[in-house]
Amino acid sequence: MASDKQTVTRLDSNYMQQYDAYVDRQKRKKKRLIRRLVLFSLIAVIAFGSMATYHIKQRVLHAEKTEEYEALQQDLAELEKQENNLKEEVELLKDEDYVLEIARTNYFFSKEGELIFKIPEEDPSY
Repeated sequence: MASDKQTVTRLDSNYMQQYDAYVDRQKRKKKRLIRRLVLFSLIAVIAFGSMATYHIKQRVLHAEKTEEYEALQQDLAELEKQENNLKEEVELLKDEDYVLEIARTNYFFSKEGELIFKIPEEDPSY
């Protein structure tokens, strides 16, 4: 039913030329707008992605540093405890009676006229 023939003839007037130029300008404006929006969207996605990546890396780094800090705090507490024990031992070593007692127990030194018997710490085999 529909024929391939054009039924309306186009007039080649000044108005039609201006209208065609206007339609072409609108199409170009639309293409430029779409290109600008695509470019802006691409830049926004790249910027957001880089900021998200940076944020995630900083969170991981912060978690590692926090964990390292806690481990170092525990080490510090142990070292302070050890330092206090060593200071106490130094104070005790200044006492002559304490040093003599250590010598008697660890190195089997005896007072004059005293006998020392060594008792084995193993259980008897019988």
